[in-house]
Amino acid sequence: MSELLPNDVNLLVSGTRVGVELEDVPAEDVVSGAPRQGVAELGAISGAEVGVWELRDGVVTDTEVDEVFVVLSGGATIELLDEDRTVEVGPGDVMRLLAGTRTRWTVEDHIRKVYISAE
Repeated sequence: MSELLPNDVNLLVSGTRVGVELEDVPAEDVVSGAPRQGVAELGAISGAEVGVWELRDGVVTDTEVDEVFVVLSGGATIELLDEDRTVEVGPGDVMRLLAGTRTRWTVEDHIRKVYISAE
Protein backbone atom coordinates (compact mmCIF):
# COMPACT_ATOMS: atom_id res chain seq x y z
CA MET A 1 0.00 0.00 0.00
CA SER A 2 1.36 3.43 -0.87
CA GLU A 3 1.56 6.19 1.72
CA LEU A 4 -1.24 8.72 1.56
CA LEU A 5 1.13 11.49 2.71
CA PRO A 6 4.56 10.76 1.17
CA ASN A 7 7.57 12.76 2.35
CA ASP A 8 8.23 14.49 -0.97
CA VAL A 9 5.01 16.47 -1.56
CA ASN A 10 2.63 18.79 0.30
CA LEU A 11 -0.77 17.04 0.48
CA LEU A 12 -4.06 17.10 2.37
CA VAL A 13 -5.98 14.04 3.59
CA SER A 14 -9.31 14.08 5.43
CA GLY A 15 -8.80 11.97 8.54
CA THR A 16 -12.55 11.58 8.96
CA ARG A 17 -13.08 10.35 5.39
CA VAL A 18 -9.97 8.31 4.60
CA GLY A 19 -10.84 4.67 3.97
CA VAL A 20 -9.97 2.29 6.79
CA GLU A 21 -10.43 -1.39 5.98
CA LEU A 22 -11.76 -3.13 9.10
CA GLU A 23 -10.99 -6.70 10.16
CA ASP A 24 -11.79 -8.79 13.21
CA VAL A 25 -9.65 -8.10 16.26
CA PRO A 26 -7.52 -11.18 17.11
CA ALA A 27 -9.49 -13.43 19.50
CA GLU A 28 -6.81 -13.25 22.21
CA ASP A 29 -7.36 -9.46 22.45
CA VAL A 30 -11.19 -9.57 22.61
CA VAL A 31 -12.84 -9.17 26.00
CA SER A 32 -16.42 -8.90 24.71
CA GLY A 33 -18.46 -8.14 21.60
CA ALA A 34 -17.33 -8.67 18.02
CA PRO A 35 -14.88 -5.76 17.60
CA ARG A 36 -13.36 -4.84 14.26
CA GLN A 37 -10.37 -2.56 13.69
CA GLY A 38 -8.25 -1.15 10.93
CA VAL A 39 -5.44 1.23 10.09
CA ALA A 40 -4.81 3.59 7.19
CA GLU A 41 -1.10 4.33 7.12
CA LEU A 42 -0.56 7.97 6.18
CA GLY A 43 3.23 8.15 6.18
CA ALA A 44 6.13 9.05 8.43
CA ILE A 45 7.75 12.17 9.81
CA SER A 46 11.17 12.28 11.45
CA GLY A 47 11.12 8.53 12.02
CA ALA A 48 7.60 8.45 13.53
CA GLU A 49 4.70 6.57 11.94
CA VAL A 50 1.50 8.55 11.23
CA GLY A 51 -1.87 6.95 10.54
CA VAL A 52 -5.58 6.72 11.17
CA TRP A 53 -6.87 3.89 13.40
CA GLU A 54 -10.47 2.86 13.91
CA LEU A 55 -12.08 0.39 16.32
CA ARG A 56 -15.76 -0.59 16.34
CA ASP A 57 -18.18 -2.35 18.67
CA GLY A 58 -16.55 -4.13 21.57
CA VAL A 59 -14.04 -4.35 24.36
CA VAL A 60 -10.40 -5.18 23.60
CA THR A 61 -7.07 -5.27 25.40
CA ASP A 62 -3.79 -3.97 24.06
CA THR A 63 -0.21 -3.30 25.03
CA GLU A 64 0.55 0.15 23.68
CA VAL A 65 3.42 1.55 21.67
CA ASP A 66 4.77 5.04 22.40
CA GLU A 67 2.23 7.34 20.75
CA VAL A 68 0.26 10.56 20.76
CA PHE A 69 -3.23 10.51 19.26
CA VAL A 70 -6.11 12.87 18.51
CA VAL A 71 -9.66 11.50 18.49
CA LEU A 72 -11.41 12.46 15.25
CA SER A 73 -14.82 10.88 15.89
CA GLY A 74 -16.59 8.55 18.27
CA GLY A 75 -15.15 7.78 21.65
CA ALA A 76 -13.89 5.18 24.08
CA THR A 77 -13.31 4.40 27.70
CA ILE A 78 -9.65 3.47 28.12
CA GLU A 79 -8.66 1.61 31.25
CA LEU A 80 -4.96 2.04 32.06
CA LEU A 81 -4.59 -1.33 33.75
CA ASP A 82 -1.20 -0.78 35.39
CA GLU A 83 -2.30 2.59 36.81
CA ASP A 84 -5.75 1.47 37.98
CA ARG A 85 -7.46 4.45 36.35
CA THR A 86 -9.86 5.14 33.49
CA VAL A 87 -9.88 7.87 30.85
CA GLU A 88 -12.85 8.85 28.66
CA VAL A 89 -11.85 10.18 25.22
CA GLY A 90 -13.94 11.82 22.50
CA PRO A 91 -13.63 14.12 19.49
CA GLY A 92 -10.84 16.67 19.85
CA ASP A 93 -9.13 14.92 22.78
CA VAL A 94 -5.36 14.46 22.58
CA MET A 95 -3.70 11.68 24.58
CA ARG A 96 -0.21 10.34 25.15
CA LEU A 97 0.28 6.61 25.69
CA LEU A 98 3.62 5.23 26.83
CA ALA A 99 5.12 2.10 25.30
CA GLY A 100 4.28 -0.99 27.33
CA THR A 101 1.12 0.43 28.91
CA ARG A 102 -1.52 -2.29 29.22
CA THR A 103 -4.98 -1.00 28.26
CA ARG A 104 -8.59 -2.11 27.91
CA TRP A 105 -10.62 -0.17 25.32
CA THR A 106 -14.43 -0.13 25.59
CA VAL A 107 -16.06 1.17 22.41
CA GLU A 108 -19.85 1.23 22.16
CA ASP A 109 -20.01 2.39 18.53
CA HIS A 110 -16.63 3.48 17.17
CA ILE A 111 -13.49 5.49 17.77
CA ARG A 112 -11.37 6.95 14.99
CA LYS A 113 -8.07 8.60 15.80
CA VAL A 114 -5.04 9.95 14.03
CA TYR A 115 -1.86 8.76 15.72
CA ILE A 116 1.84 9.53 15.69
CA SER A 117 3.93 6.67 17.06
CA ALA A 118 7.57 5.79 17.43
CA GLU A 119 8.51 3.18 14.83
